[in-house]
Amino acid sequence: MNTEHKIYASLALLVALGAGLWFTQKSKDKEWSAHSAVAASADLPAIALPKDDTDKVTKVELTYDAKTGDKAEKKTVTLEKKGDAWEVTKPLGAKANAANVKSLVENLRDLKVKEVIDRSAGSYAQYDLADDKAVHVVAYKGDAKSADLYFGKSGSRGQMVRVGGKDGVYVATGYSSYLYTRELKNWRETSVLKFEDENVVSADVTNKIGAFSFSKNGDKWSASFTKRDKDGKLGDPAKKWEKFDEGKVKDMLRAYKSLSAEDFAEAGADTGLDDAASNGGVVKVKLKDNGGELTVKVGKVHKGTSRFAVKDGDPTVVVLSSWTADWATADKAKFEKSDKKDTKDPHEGGMPPGMGMPPGMQMPPGMGGMPGGMDE
Repeated sequence: MNTEHKIYASLALLVALGAGLWFTQKSKDKEWSAHSAVAASADLPAIALPKDDTDKVTKVELTYDAKTGDKAEKKTVTLEKKGDAWEVTKPLGAKANAANVKSLVENLRDLKVKEVIDRSAGSYAQYDLADDKAVHVVAYKGDAKSADLYFGKSGSRGQMVRVGGKDGVYVATGYSSYLYTRELKNWRETSVLKFEDENVVSADVTNKIGAFSFSKNGDKWSASFTKRDKDGKLGDPAKKWEKFDEGKVKDMLRAYKSLSAEDFAEAGADTGLDDAASNGGVVKVKLKDNGGELTVKVGKVHKGTSRFAVKDGDPTVVVLSSWTADWATADKAKFEKSDKKDTKDPHEGGMPPGMGMPPGMQMPPGMGGMPGGMDE
């Protein structure tokens, strides 16, 4: 082998060795990356509430900027399970909205950390994860914590979160902020009445106008009205109520059969419920088959056109929208047929007045009569 061939052979060997070294290094890099990814993933904290703990959660504490009217301030809302029912125990005591609590607890199961932003506490302020800014959620199973999380800013990368007792900023998925930061009134049970309107046998409304009495016989409703005199006393029922519209009674029952509060009375509010018949009205609904009688007292105006109200047997003073409260304060006309006449143009579909055929013009052939199948 001459010198030139030896040089070419040496170069070929070097290329082969270099290629082998490159492939070996690439394989090692790939293996290292895979191990690093697994290690990084394994190093991410598990923040989801264990599925087995969902039904075992007994308390949830939520600290966030709670809105009250036009203001927002940091407040803590505590929800506790008493037996099978949830209650709001802070900042007040009240029955909790079970559906909203359930949605919150179930969302805690769906949380997952997907990446790390910072393994220190140095950037908490940047991501609104400091104590004074973050939404702090603590769930308990008995006396033990099942979850202790702080939620901050949310952006294109996802939801920023930190774990109580552990430094670091992480990106989480599955978080729905509205489930954790409701207004206080939305953590409370808003249902006031629940009944089926077909089970109603009678209904009464008493207010400063007078007394309305509605009775059901089969599918038909009858009514009587007793007017108050100038001294506010009730006399004898009117003998006949010709303009009574039973459809209006059905409308009232539809408004009350799933009656819900839109808000709750503030402490010390002047509700007017001590004399509801004068300040608002009283609605009574009697149910068949010994279903009992349901009574709602409606008092003074809360804000706008909404009014304070209370259900007999429940001390919680709620606020009803005008759509429902107005039935308690109704006058006689609200239960009567409308006096509005048909405003349909009597000439609609025909020739407007004064627009007959011009002189000298005749109806085109075949159009001298009414359309086929129609009699004059």
